[in-house]
Amino acid sequence: MKFLDQAKIYVKAGNGGSGASSFRREKFIEFGGPDGGDGGDGGSVIFIAEVNLNTLIDFRFQQHFKARAGQNGMGKKKTGKAGEDLILKVPVGTQILEEDNNTLIEDLTKVGQKVIIAKGGKRGLGNVRFKSSTNRAPRKKTKGTEGESCCIYLQLKVIADIGIIGMPNAGKSSLLSVLTKAKPKIANYPFTTLNPNLGVTNYNDKEVTIADIPGLIEGAHEGVGLGDKFLRHIERCKSLIHLIDITSDNILENYLKIRKELAKYSNNLLKKKEIIVFNKIDVTNTDEMNEKVNFFKKKIKKNIYKISVIQKKNLTNIKKILVSNVYK
Repeated sequence: MKFLDQAKIYVKAGNGGSGASSFRREKFIEFGGPDGGDGGDGGSVIFIAEVNLNTLIDFRFQQHFKARAGQNGMGKKKTGKAGEDLILKVPVGTQILEEDNNTLIEDLTKVGQKVIIAKGGKRGLGNVRFKSSTNRAPRKKTKGTEGESCCIYLQLKVIADIGIIGMPNAGKSSLLSVLTKAKPKIANYPFTTLNPNLGVTNYNDKEVTIADIPGLIEGAHEGVGLGDKFLRHIERCKSLIHLIDITSDNILENYLKIRKELAKYSNNLLKKKEIIVFNKIDVTNTDEMNEKVNFFKKKIKKNIYKISVIQKKNLTNIKKILVSNVYK
């Protein structure tokens, strides 16, 4: 299934049905009178967060959604049938924005959370409603009101406990595949991952959801490479794994580039707990590795963890750290 994390759609609620203007004309009934029924209310457009969805692909080929209108009232005081609400299911983590793609209407972060985006029109009244002691045969009726309509943007922000970030080809997808049962595309070239991948890891009967975020490069916030298209997906993560290829000649420079891109997108990303992990220790000698680690530690005063995804070395310790960060 293709991953789609943004869509623009038009929604229209149903119009209310008009009231009827009708009079009783029945044989052998001496006195007639008004008997026009009310119309039915129009259906509303409702969004609901669904746990089994992880993409907005349903909104790629259909962008117009309309709820049913209410039926008009009828004689014999019959009320028109109300229009059915239109229920649109979206993934948990979907934000609904106004047409300016900036003003937030609702953030659907919980399973089953609902929001009415376009309210159905009110029903019109039949002439029986206007009967009085001084007006025994009213012909007045009212029309149903128009249902609300609007253009909105849907924007999906993946909900994960941990986000894996780093330069392209650092081994993010490989790490996700060995920590979880996810099967992302893995290859020996940059930008293998074109969409976020999700997986769940377990440690001591505790679950942690991990997201592999497509590789960032310098200038991503301005659209370079894959751009900042996927930076929104780490906004909800509680902690970040910053994965670094220890075989690179400029590990400190690459680390600072990523941090710079996060800051330019949002300073809030820099406030998240960061777990620095050096990968590919299996393809470098011990002396070179220690030299790089010590140099990095002098510049960046943070804990550093060393792993080999290929040899699955030190991964249990990483799982333990991830769980401790999520279940504090």
